Amino acid sequence: MKIRYLLTICFWLFLLDLTSGLAADIPVSDATQECLDCHASFHPGIVADWQNSRHAAITPKMAMAAGELSRKVSSPTVAQSLQNVAVGCAECHLLRPDAHADTFDHNGFNVHVVVSPEDCKTCHQVETDQYAENIMSHAVKNLEQNTIYNQLQHAILGTPTVQDGRVKIAAESADTRADACYYCHGTTLNVTGSQVRDTDAGELEFPIIQGWPNQGVGRINLDGSRGSCAACHTRHRFSIEMARKPHTCAECHTGPDVPAYKVYSASKHGNIYAAMKDKWNFSAVPWTIGRDFTAPTCATCHISLLTDTDDMVVAERTHAMKDRLGWRIFGLIYAHPQPKSPDTTIIRNKSNHPLPTDLDGGFAADYLISADTQAARRAAMRAACLKCHDSSWVNGHFQRYDHSIETSNQSVRAATDLMQMAWRSGLARGLDQGQNPFDESIERLWSDIWLFYGNTIRFSSAMGGGGDYGVFANGRYQLSAAIADLQHRIELEQRLKMPTSTP
Repeated sequence: MKIRYLLTICFWLFLLDLTSGLAADIPVSDATQECLDCHASFHPGIVADWQNSRHAAITPKMAMAAGELSRKVSSPTVAQSLQNVAVGCAECHLLRPDAHADTFDHNGFNVHVVVSPEDCKTCHQVETDQYAENIMSHAVKNLEQNTIYNQLQHAILGTPTVQDGRVKIAAESADTRADACYYCHGTTLNVTGSQVRDTDAGELEFPIIQGWPNQGVGRINLDGSRGSCAACHTRHRFSIEMARKPHTCAECHTGPDVPAYKVYSASKHGNIYAAMKDKWNFSAVPWTIGRDFTAPTCATCHISLLTDTDDMVVAERTHAMKDRLGWRIFGLIYAHPQPKSPDTTIIRNKSNHPLPTDLDGGFAADYLISADTQAARRAAMRAACLKCHDSSWVNGHFQRYDHSIETSNQSVRAATDLMQMAWRSGLARGLDQGQNPFDESIERLWSDIWLFYGNTIRFSSAMGGGGDYGVFANGRYQLSAAIADLQHRIELEQRLKMPTSTP
């Protein structure tokens, strides 16, 4: 037994030495080595993450030699100076110094703090260009420059005070915004000056970046680009595995406005993932259905390059996210076809409001994709479904999904008709009166119906959650109850407004 034990130890030591040798064979640039020499002591977590990354284990030239489907470098060329060294600190934080407003002198190097998609584009051009067409990349602008969304934001984030017996809502602070909606949407970064900090390496001068830290999907970077690759591929490991697991999406898609992660966790797919994920390969490229995994995660349906066991492409990789989505089920206020442009601030409904639907449920069709485009996107999604399910199952799923969209929109229409009745009766003041349509108690009853309950029904149906989640966990039960409450509230307030009759 002792001999077997010693042999086992020797084998693992040999394997560890071999692995270390392979990592050591990957050359590191002189500039990156200088970074590592200091930061290994000051920021060991950062360095350890990078050392375990794919970037540290391969050079761009080696990565470009991979086969077409397994290749992860999508740029046709990479600068000669970058090809034969690992992608390290300097290869990201020294790129394009003149383009970054936060570039500063740091131990003799022109370093910028914020690495942007335009830096990642050096090797990942296709993904960067696709992401620019993603509605997520415009998440800051789409929220910040939409007057109606601003009103909802103000009603939620503003600081309440009581003046003369009434609640007044003061404007939300930048810190509140960054800690709330803009955590996911992203902040706008600006350099406002510089400061000297007392660090482990002595006193050093750094830029002051307003809006930092942030890794939101639509962050406005200091080179003018939009987005953060680290929102999904968390720095400094930038792991494909991490981006493919649903916990990453859960940072922003938990609900109750976008309950995707909760619905997924309650679904059969989520159950299979929870039980079997340790047996799956989350790093393989391409990702092969039936070999690397046997049930979808978020990335399976929306992003990843998928193949079958015959190495035939099932779905092309996309970082536009919308390419397999025909419907936008996040109701504003109704579910509607996906926008044509990722910049949704250009949308105007028939009342000239910056909304993709009218209050009566009609679509702002000039700004939304056509029925043919919807069908093409559904076909792209169905292609993956059909690798695990037969056509009757898939057809039945989408039939129920379409029905859920139709009926949830009908319910929202009923609630909105009631709300418009309240506005016309003077029980509340909304858009027609030039006021915030979300800041009064009765309006919150209405907005809960489409923002929480309608959305939950649609997400539950879309992701196969169904059942209890779509009924009692912010689903049909709450929606029907809220409509009854809204009607009762209107009737009660109308009676209270009626003049008292004289005997």
